[in-house]
Amino acid sequence: MWADLLPIGRSASTGGYFRAPFASAERELVAWYAEQAARRSLEVTYDGQGNAVAWWRPAGTSGANGILIGSHLDSVDNGGAFDGPLGVVCSFAALDVLRDRGVVPTRPIGVAMFVEEEGSRFGIACLGSRLATGQLSAEHATSLRDSADVWLLDAMNAAGVDPDLGSSSLLDGVEAYVELHVEQGRDLVDRDRAIAVASNSWAHGRWRFDFAGEPNHAGATRMEDRRDPMLTYAMTALAANKQARLSGARATFGRVEVQPNVTNAIPEEVRAWLDARGPDAAIVEQLVAAVERQARERAARDGTSVTVTAESVSPTVDFDVPLGARLAAVLDGAPQIPTGAGHDAGILQLAGIPSAMLFVRNPTGVSHAPAEHAEMADCLAGVEALATVLTELAA
Repeated sequence: MWADLLPIGRSASTGGYFRAPFASAERELVAWYAEQAARRSLEVTYDGQGNAVAWWRPAGTSGANGILIGSHLDSVDNGGAFDGPLGVVCSFAALDVLRDRGVVPTRPIGVAMFVEEEGSRFGIACLGSRLATGQLSAEHATSLRDSADVWLLDAMNAAGVDPDLGSSSLLDGVEAYVELHVEQGRDLVDRDRAIAVASNSWAHGRWRFDFAGEPNHAGATRMEDRRDPMLTYAMTALAANKQARLSGARATFGRVEVQPNVTNAIPEEVRAWLDARGPDAAIVEQLVAAVERQARERAARDGTSVTVTAESVSPTVDFDVPLGARLAAVLDGAPQIPTGAGHDAGILQLAGIPSAMLFVRNPTGVSHAPAEHAEMADCLAGVEALATVLTELAA
């Protein structure tokens, strides 16, 4: 399965992956998902948001609550191969292990595929799981468009998805969700362990900073006469770095748009997106407030203006404690570690579905980049761990 996925959406020049939701590479992965489900005689249920669950329902389990596993298939632009797809591949493989061992579940097991987890195209992380759990309104979703001004509903229609953003019964009857994911860091490397259980997910969010100034000629305009929004943005980026270091949090300006974006002109507008994360929501709120205050102070000196808009904000998520402890115990005392990344498991936990995560060791510690990696032996350890968990929870 892994060999089948590796070429899809991979850049020949960078080695990174471009699997934007509802675009061609990601749709090829969705077709692969349906093929894998069909090979295993799983019943695939789709919703109107682009999410799906492939159910294994052995005889006698029709009325029981189900155990859900899985992940997502989309990537950030120029991302790694493992973030998302590893969880889906390992989920199918874990079902194969159970069947090979003659394990017959007493409740259904579903392999989930959530859409637009990364938020790379429409700006909201975990878009599919937020819609499926009612944590994002249909009204808000219909207002979303990508950087090429393609509306979400148009992208869904073009991908063959019949949009129904107002309701979803996809997760009805789910008793617990366990998501396997490549680790995004080096905690397991330092511990010399292959598998861990997640304890919590940091609070995080995305804020758009719009800096406006006065466009003018780069050569004819004296420095003292300029109202340059690029200067305001530059100071704001430095302020975010300093405030994050002082608070023990994370702050990143990773996306910038400039108008008119030419070499010999002072910009009229700079639009930049801040990704901020921390161990609790209060720290993140204080961080963003401090950055915004310094941005406004600098704008006053530069003769520019700044507007800040929160686009996607998630609180700290403590994964289900009894479920996490149960998983750690059956996995020979696997360590429980926090994660600075957001995941669909966190969204389901906030919706009241007991959720947990398993992490597979990443020797590089790199994520959202081509160097993201996991050794096959550790991936197979992840399959074994997931099979053990399913035996505990569903059999």
